[in-house]
Amino acid sequence: MKIEEPLDLDNLAGQILVAMPGIGDPRFEHAVIYICAHGPEGAMGLVVNRLMESLTLPDLLEQLEIDPGGADDRIRIHFGGPVDSGRGFVLHSSDYLQDSSLMVDDQIALTATVDILRAIADGQGPFQSLLALGYAGWGPGQLDGEILANGWLNLPGDPGLVFSPDQEHKWDQALARLGIDALLLSSEAGHA
Repeated sequence: MKIEEPLDLDNLAGQILVAMPGIGDPRFEHAVIYICAHGPEGAMGLVVNRLMESLTLPDLLEQLEIDPGGADDRIRIHFGGPVDSGRGFVLHSSDYLQDSSLMVDDQIALTATVDILRAIADGQGPFQSLLALGYAGWGPGQLDGEILANGWLNLPGDPGLVFSPDQEHKWDQALARLGIDALLLSSEAGHA
């Protein structure tokens, strides 16, 4: 009898979570989440495949009294998650950093200051970016338990997937990168 090594859930920062069918929370059905921080105190990530249809970047910049400059509607605003939905986060390529930026991995950083929005409006921001309002958060051990209960699959972070403008197919694309056909998934889980 082979004894399997336990799943290493010590640090999922820089990983992508893919919601399994039947996750049980409509806010996360077909969600793809990039994990920005994970440790003993909990986890934080941003949903990268849900757009907020009611708000554009120029509208947001005007609300913040920032000259929209060169900002246009191509940078879409995402629903980052249900926690602190009035707070903005910019997930971006590591070519742009501020003192307050959190380097998640070698290629992706997170900045949550208004200064990055000014830089984007001035055409001086990061090469790739994703603006999100709110975030997905888990308490100590909560995400680990959800993964072990088959609520989420995880795969290595991939800027091509994270920053892809194809929101509609990110979930299917993430599953395909794991070698899984979404049509073959069941909402029922089991353990051997």
